[in-house]
Amino acid sequence: MVSQQPTPYSRPEHAAQEIIRLAALMAQLRNPEGGCPWDLEQTPETIAPYAIEEAYEVLDAIQRQDWQAFPDELGDLLLQVVYQSQLAREAGQFDLATVARMVTEKMIRRHPHVTFGPEVLGSDPTHTSATTPAQALPAQWEALKEQERRKLIKDGQSGGALAGVPPMLPALLRAAKIAGRAARVGFDWPDVSGVVAKVHEEIDEFTVELEKGDKDRMQDELGDVLFSLASLARRLDLDPEACLRQACDKFTRRFEAVESKLALQGLSMQDRPVEELDKLWQDVKREQG
Repeated sequence: MVSQQPTPYSRPEHAAQEIIRLAALMAQLRNPEGGCPWDLEQTPETIAPYAIEEAYEVLDAIQRQDWQAFPDELGDLLLQVVYQSQLAREAGQFDLATVARMVTEKMIRRHPHVTFGPEVLGSDPTHTSATTPAQALPAQWEALKEQERRKLIKDGQSGGALAGVPPMLPALLRAAKIAGRAARVGFDWPDVSGVVAKVHEEIDEFTVELEKGDKDRMQDELGDVLFSLASLARRLDLDPEACLRQACDKFTRRFEAVESKLALQGLSMQDRPVEELDKLWQDVKREQG
């Protein structure tokens, strides 16, 4: 993608003007008279996967520290918000202003320790700030979210401990979030050794099914292994997705290094026995650390 250097220190009203411009562009793309045929065919379901793709491209830019591409990738992600809001507006459900208002009001509720001015509060005089130590802020955030969940239950909506964990999250991330939500209501081991023991227990159960050769049971038990590993990562304050990405990156580096060593000899992996490949792999591990 072609990236432009962002203009530093843009004033808030400039950002608002650009958002209005982007919303107008999307409205025209969806205009039956003179709009884009492809965009006119889209539905919330057909464009939903692009939001996930764009979010990962944002993450990739951050990990590569490609700050020139970063605003471009953020823009692609923002486009997905504007796109879905336009579709909802056409369906008479909500619009982009609703989205912005709801997230602003939610953030105000969850930051009672911050003093906001009229540019945030508008004419609402009800928000008052209170001093909260930095170390207490995560607990305060979770307590406020819990209050919101309880209100949902009171209003007859689904608001249990696991409510709000999106099923479409990457599975490892979803597993960690589910385990974290369960832990907040006391469903957790008292210390990390209990989680480690659970991992070994699940591996043992998987091994039993592996020996039987029942694929359905193997899938079920292997899922339990992965869930327990995600729980362990959460307990250690590690992101299981980040752990697995790091492992993938490490494997890729080592695999490509083995390929390079063979290529220098005019060889390829397909030509070599597994014992030789394993020896090269161990050599690369020592070299790369």
